Amino acid sequence: MTYLALNTVFLAVALATAGLAWLRGRIDRRMLSAAGIALVAVLLLTAVFDNVMIAVGLFSYDPDRILGVKIGLAPLEDFGYPLAAVIGLPALWALLAPRQPQRSVAPAASSAADAPAPPDADGRAS
Repeated sequence: MTYLALNTVFLAVALATAGLAWLRGRIDRRMLSAAGIALVAVLLLTAVFDNVMIAVGLFSYDPDRILGVKIGLAPLEDFGYPLAAVIGLPALWALLAPRQPQRSVAPAASSAADAPAPPDADGRAS
């Protein structure tokens, strides 16, 4: 099995999870923004640390199982796993989190001029 085929499986599961969360209304703009920031961070970390680990010989890739496109020493397929994590994990979190109750719109706060006058000593409103 090639690394691309393995990435495809992980990405398909992540995208299906995200699609389900989207359809259920569990993903909002704030979550998308946070995921975008996380994606930049994990891709940069992957680029740096994968290149270091490959350079010092901790692991290598069979050239017959990769596309051949590399970012430094790291094959392009290495970046599929963090991509799947950034897509799938927040979506899974959103699906498993308890639903927040709908907030009702509170009436506007009234000013002191709108408040009823306090009663006078006889109990009548002034």
